[in-house]
Amino acid sequence: MRCLTQLLALLIVWLPCAARAHEVRPASYLEIRSGASQVVHVLWKQPVAGELTLPLRPELSAGWLDQSPVRSITTDSFLLREWIIGLPHVPLAGQRLRIEGLDRTLTDVLVRIVDGQGKESTHILRPSATWLDITQSDRPGLPVGEYVGLGIEHIWTGADHLLFVLGLMLPTPRLRMLFKTITAFTAAHSITLAAAALGWVQVPPAPVEAVIALSILYLAVELVHIRQGRPAIARRYPWIVAFTFGLLHGLGFAGALSEVGLPTDRTPLALLLFNCGIEIGQIVFVAVVLGALALLPVAYRDSARAWSR
Repeated sequence: MRCLTQLLALLIVWLPCAARAHEVRPASYLEIRSGASQVVHVLWKQPVAGELTLPLRPELSAGWLDQSPVRSITTDSFLLREWIIGLPHVPLAGQRLRIEGLDRTLTDVLVRIVDGQGKESTHILRPSATWLDITQSDRPGLPVGEYVGLGIEHIWTGADHLLFVLGLMLPTPRLRMLFKTITAFTAAHSITLAAAALGWVQVPPAPVEAVIALSILYLAVELVHIRQGRPAIARRYPWIVAFTFGLLHGLGFAGALSEVGLPTDRTPLALLLFNCGIEIGQIVFVAVVLGALALLPVAYRDSARAWSR
């Protein structure tokens, strides 16, 4: 029982971190699109928290973004700026893109570049890699790896989601029930992720994050009830708990994805790739936890028997 007691304590101690997990690594979005007429549209979308805005500024070596934007909007959730670069202008290929101030943050920037023929490239700039040299893209369509990687990164940097999955695993030592529970969580958050990202459902992010944190607290209380031999829904019907709260976690995923930005012309595919990345990251996390428990066979067997009573 000792290892499970320690994991239970971990759930409660990390609860404050889970409540603000999505504020640690927000993501900004920069789109550079060259139309058939060779006029270049640049869109910059950066999440904000109230009156707080990270000091980030996109720069192109040709100086295009030094001029005032044609549109600038600030809401409670994001800052939006747009530039239109008319002819004549130097080619986009060969320029260097840099995000000023990125090296002093913990955020990422998703960069999407589309040329006049519809060929595109997608890149992720980080504090350790704040610039890129733009080249002529030869990849038509939406890049798979970048959006899958974005989903993996989000789940692995989202302490709230990982703690909830861990909390689901503790009262379900049987692999068959664990598979059913994780599948229910996956189905639920996939439904609300799609609904919110496609604009069918709109919920303010602050209440969603608060309820996600409460879902972890609920699991911690349920685990205490199990240890005390009291009835617990998470013990008898863990898949119901997983599906119910999974709907809320999907809204949290959608909030992160909307902050990054979805390509409007390929929203369903980008959504699918992002969700696949989330599932890959989740499966890896479950495998790592099970592997860690396998390294402690005696403690795991004792704990499994205790939870099964």
